[in-house]
This record gives sequence, structure tokens and C-alpha cells, in this order.
Amino acid sequence: MKVAILPVTQFAQNCSLLMCEETKHAAVVDPGGDLDDIKELIRKNGVTVEKILLTHGHVDHCSGAAALAADLGVPIEGPHKAEKFWIDLLPVQSVQFGFPPATAFTPDRWLDDGDTVNFGAQTMKVFHCPGHTPGHVVFVSEKDRLAVVGDVIFQNSIGRTDFPKGNHQDLIDSIRNKLFPLGNDIRFIPGHGPTSTFGEERDTNPYVADYLFAPKR
Repeated sequence: MKVAILPVTQFAQNCSLLMCEETKHAAVVDPGGDLDDIKELIRKNGVTVEKILLTHGHVDHCSGAAALAADLGVPIEGPHKAEKFWIDLLPVQSVQFGFPPATAFTPDRWLDDGDTVNFGAQTMKVFHCPGHTPGHVVFVSEKDRLAVVGDVIFQNSIGRTDFPKGNHQDLIDSIRNKLFPLGNDIRFIPGHGPTSTFGEERDTNPYVADYLFAPKR
């Protein structure tokens, strides 16, 4: 799998273009805005987009999804149905955070823990990872040792949990009990900022590193 990362919107959110090198088919993850730039990235890479994947319903991650899906004639898959709360609030979110007007939409497919998503010859497993938001999902290619984690975890940080329906303990559990066991070598694309690996974060992340959870003697 080939990956291109494009920061979009005033929040510099990482929109990812995941490309199957065998078939030249692709998926766009979290098109939060700047759709002309996203379409130019697709054109430059010479791929055909099959679908749009969403990690969660915050405006910087999905406000451009419906328009891009309509323009490309492709379905939207994800996030988890618990994220309907946030997607229904897109008109309010767009005003609140100074985005172009965005309308609520219903994904073509809600995703659940253990589901898979496919494009080209690629298959990615879905992990429901609540905490930052209630219906946040993460996409993992075990073959390519790659995860697209949205705002669950970042290099040396984790997602905020002070938004409505956020839960700090749920977020910690999602990271340590669902993601870290997948392997230290898995490189992840976060919703913002540089990539990292689960192993690096287990060693150094000041919120979820292993040393923080070691038994006290």
C-alpha cells in the first residue's frame, strides 16, 4: 500500500490517500475540507478512488466528505454509529469553528469493531476506539503494518476528551488494550502532526507509555 498525507483545513488535519499499488484503486480517509487540493492529490497519483473512510465526526475530519463523495460518485464508510451525534452537529460545528457551511449526512455504511473495509486488493480491519469521541474508529492494515488512527493518539500525545461524550478512561483503554497489542512495529498516521509507531509511544508518550502503568513496588 502506498500512502500520501495531505494536511487540510485551518486545523492542519491529516487527510490520507491510501493507494493499492496493484490495482491503482484508493480510499480517501477524513476529507475535512480543501477538496480541490484533495482532488489534485488524487490526480497526481493517477488512482481511482473507490470510497471515503471516516474515523470520526469532528468537522475538520468529515466536513468535506459528503461533497467529495457526491463529486466522485463513491460511498462513505464509517465511523461507528455512535458518531451520528457529531455528524448531525456538522452545521453547528462549521459555524463554531469558522469552516464553510457543512450539512449533516448519513454514511453509506456504519462500521463496528471487527469489521473490514476494502479497496483495490487491500483489506483493513476496523477497531472501535471510543474516548476522543464515542464512535471513533481506527483502520489497520496488518499486512502493511499501518494504522490510520484519527485523533486517538498522536506522537507524544493523545486525543482530547473534554468534548461532549468524550471519556478519558475509554481513550486510555482503547490505546493500551486495542492498539498497542497489535505490535510495536505498526506505524500510525494520526489526525494531526507527524507519524509515529506504537512502540515509540509505548516508550515515550507521557500519557500512555508502559512505565506509567507498571506495577508499583
